[in-house]
Amino acid sequence: MKPPSRIKVAPPAPGLEKLDFSAGGFRLSGWLHHPGVERFPVVIGSHGLESDGASPKQRALAEACNARRIAYLRFDHRGCGASEGNFAAVTTLAGRVADLLAAAEAARQVPGADGRIALFGSSLGAAVCMAAAEALAPSAMVLFAAPVRSRTIAGSRNEAALFDSGAGLDFDLGTVTPRLHHLLVIHGTSDAVVPVADAEEIFAAAGHPKRILLQAEGDHRMSHAGHQAGFVTGAAQWFEAHLPGPVHR
Repeated sequence: MKPPSRIKVAPPAPGLEKLDFSAGGFRLSGWLHHPGVERFPVVIGSHGLESDGASPKQRALAEACNARRIAYLRFDHRGCGASEGNFAAVTTLAGRVADLLAAAEAARQVPGADGRIALFGSSLGAAVCMAAAEALAPSAMVLFAAPVRSRTIAGSRNEAALFDSGAGLDFDLGTVTPRLHHLLVIHGTSDAVVPVADAEEIFAAAGHPKRILLQAEGDHRMSHAGHQAGFVTGAAQWFEAHLPGPVHR
């Protein structure tokens, strides 16, 4: 008897897919950039304190990852963007870590996701990635302007009020950095918000493989176009190297 022929289903077309999920009782708003292949890993982005998932850095990185057959999930943390919650009342490091863990679980449930994840974090989002790394065991991480300790951050008046309020944004991740690996650290040498010494401390403590990219005279917002282009290329190449190709089953 002739075995039945297998029907090959075409992978979804590349594009943007709305992906909402919940964490701590808050509905969080996310967007999955789909690479349009059958099996793929997912990079998850964690934005800075007063930012959201629509930042130009994340959009550009998502496109670069898709070109390398990697999906990208960007989302708004609780109290930010289109996600639920009052910013001042719900913004804590622990809360944002819970958001990231929920985002990773949502990403792993996406049809075609092969279970591997990587993390990108910017500013406070980088601290969130470091704090969540042990629980998530990412295949790779890229950190931009990452603070090791909350007391070294020199932010805006609103940011300073949050960090000084004792509302859960007091942290010291010095004990976490030695457990990080497969790590790319990017930092501007003229960052007036998070000192470049934090990047050097993270890099020195982390395990291999690791790389540090210091942007000469770069600021906290990565406002120089050349720095932005270098960040996108460097981060996407790092993810490609440590998330090689989709797994076909």
